Amino acid sequence: MGSVTKAHAYGNDFLLLDEGELGPGAVGRDTAAVARELCDRHRGIGADGLLVFRERPCGASMRLFNADGGGAELSGNGLRCLAALLVRRQQLAPGASIEIETGAGTKALTLLGHEGVRYTFRAALGPPEELRQVDIAVGGGSLTASVMRLGNPQCVVLGPLPERARFNELGPALATHPMFLAGTNVEFAQVDAPDRIRILIWERGVGPTTSSGTGASASAVAAAAHGGAERAMDVVAPGGSQRVEWRDDGVYLTGWADLLLEGHWLGHG
Repeated sequence: MGSVTKAHAYGNDFLLLDEGELGPGAVGRDTAAVARELCDRHRGIGADGLLVFRERPCGASMRLFNADGGGAELSGNGLRCLAALLVRRQQLAPGASIEIETGAGTKALTLLGHEGVRYTFRAALGPPEELRQVDIAVGGGSLTASVMRLGNPQCVVLGPLPERARFNELGPALATHPMFLAGTNVEFAQVDAPDRIRILIWERGVGPTTSSGTGASASAVAAAAHGGAERAMDVVAPGGSQRVEWRDDGVYLTGWADLLLEGHWLGHG
């Protein structure tokens, strides 16, 4: 296997691998094993996910694999990480538009600027779908959650942020709840002000993460729809703050990604 790039957005880290590095016909079942090997934080490089991409002029197509090898439709942070690599490779200037084909459709990003290894984008993620509130029996009781699809499945619990032990109990229980046949990403969101919320994230196939672009966006939608918040706000996760706008034509996410390293994988994948 050849070169691998590592990038992160607010601590949510990804490995970026050109499809050609896998060899003919390798994208599919075998790629799950590659993802598990590369993403292992002790025996591999370590990451929350693997992005396998095919570059195109001013864009790319991509497939996303979580650290456990499971496939995922979209990652807002991963999308920016790949866009940062494309900007560097294609020497794009601020204002450039980048289109990336994902499992949740084609997503457009605008490069707002870059300094050193940091690239800032505004991404159009599309409108939330199937947005509703549901009552879920979990953790010895019942709670109300806002569920939706924002390229991928999301479950947002509004209210005071849980203590660590409760978070570690509820996160995986919700992520694998029978209500969600393909699993779900989980966020706990506390509305601090009409234009500011704080969140904790349990990512499907990964576990706790410091940040999530789609999770931040879903939390903002839930807070605006069911928590009395405004439709434009700062969403603060443990890794930092992102800006989310829920407009008539969809959700827009603004934040940065850092390119960390390029290397040659010597493993036996």
